[in-house]
Amino acid sequence: MAQFPAGAAELEDALFSRVREKTESMIAWARSGDALGSDHHVLEERTMRDGMDLMRELVQAHLDLREMREQPREDVTDSDGDPRRVREAGQERTRAMIFGEADTSRIAYRRKGKPNLYPQDAELNWGPRRYSGGVERRIARAIAVVPAEQAAAQVSAQGAVTVGKRQVEETAVAYAADFEGFYASRRPEPCPEGLPLLLTFDGSAFPVLPSALRPATAKAAAARAKAKEDGGWPDDPGELRKSKKRTAELAAVADVLPAPGRAAGDVLGALFGPARPGKGNEEAAKPEPGPKTRGRTLFASVKRPAAEVIADAFAEAQRRDPEHERDWIVVIDGNVHQIETAEKLAGQYKVKVRILIDLIHVVQYVWKAANAFFYPGEPAGRDWAREQVAKILAGKHRDVRAGIRRRASTLGFRGTERAGADECARYLENKQSYLGYPEFLSEGLPVASGLIEGAARWMIKDRMEVTGARWGLDSAEAVLKLRALVGCGDFDDYAEYHRQQEQIRNHDSLYQPPPGPAPDSPGPPGTRAT
Repeated sequence: MAQFPAGAAELEDALFSRVREKTESMIAWARSGDALGSDHHVLEERTMRDGMDLMRELVQAHLDLREMREQPREDVTDSDGDPRRVREAGQERTRAMIFGEADTSRIAYRRKGKPNLYPQDAELNWGPRRYSGGVERRIARAIAVVPAEQAAAQVSAQGAVTVGKRQVEETAVAYAADFEGFYASRRPEPCPEGLPLLLTFDGSAFPVLPSALRPATAKAAAARAKAKEDGGWPDDPGELRKSKKRTAELAAVADVLPAPGRAAGDVLGALFGPARPGKGNEEAAKPEPGPKTRGRTLFASVKRPAAEVIADAFAEAQRRDPEHERDWIVVIDGNVHQIETAEKLAGQYKVKVRILIDLIHVVQYVWKAANAFFYPGEPAGRDWAREQVAKILAGKHRDVRAGIRRRASTLGFRGTERAGADECARYLENKQSYLGYPEFLSEGLPVASGLIEGAARWMIKDRMEVTGARWGLDSAEAVLKLRALVGCGDFDDYAEYHRQQEQIRNHDSLYQPPPGPAPDSPGPPGTRAT
């Protein structure tokens, strides 16, 4: 048992005198006529302000107690096996906690040419940054939902600490560092029922800083800027927006619960609503529900190439079905690079993969043709589009593209008049190998990529494309990860995992063995054993 000098108990007791004084002062005010004559707004604000200060005083007293009790140690050895014999007490550091700033003072264990070791910091699991774990957790959750400026204001308003925009962005990057490790330990178990395995991918672009543009985009943006200066390149708003954006790739893997009772009419009803009287009534009075998914795993990155993110999805599918006993299906929006990457990876894994173009994407092209033949909003245009989609669902896409071209020619359309019609027909021809809707419907499999589209909308459109936002690469990657954690309901579990990894990374990995309380020292409550 460590020996303390005479009077140590009195000294320790004196450390908490300000806490007692503050507590008594709060009680006295609560009993005063001033408090009794106040409305609840004054009562609430005064108690909150004084309460924050009381908590700060309490923690400061506790940290002072740790300083008083900390004894020099002879057993501190770094991870290289070098003993730390040179010690220096009184090494101070200010920490910003939820309820205000607190000062710590501890013993540093030195060795020339190496960073100092602080066993007391290890006991408290202080990170290398100024903010406490509680503040960083609030920052990470806030920036996953709102812009950095709002996150800073929100966290600052919730406590007695002031946070700036730059600190919010830096904290987000550090807090997301354990994302891959967290999910690597939480992947769903292989599906015992042998359900179909869905892989789906999507790309979504958002504005970034010039330094974060991909090389090809940066080169095009520079060429456009120079041409504009020379007066030889007219402004194209669409192209200008593209030259300021970078695409994030998202990929998801999930087990599919098929809906074999679903028919083409159910899909048409969902897309176009009830059929007009006399125009076909394919859908049932009560449409059959579509297929569901479970065991979803999401991958997202704006820093890494799209092919690497898709490869992550294939690796996850391989983990779930190493013997290739399940049916692998890919539902995507028709992006050529995504299709080529999926086919290449299927060859590498030697697995049969059925690829289907998302029906919603096909419908968009059908509407382009409809808008070439009919006035906007014309009921006949909707009926025509519905009819073409019904044929595509029945596997008659060749008839659809031939009919579109024939109709445009019969009407004598030329040039831009028939551009939408030709684009639709050309698309159906180019993607004909990936339009197997009858087979997918008969097996109750999904014919649309709602899973990944919803993820892209929530993660990218609703957060990364806020007005005026221009993202750096590191902060964008971090926010994507933190937003995924919040959206999947995993943030609280991740926070605990991150806390454990911070302990290992910042402290345990620097010692041999990991630090514990000094021999014969009771240590403060809650210290970890060696």
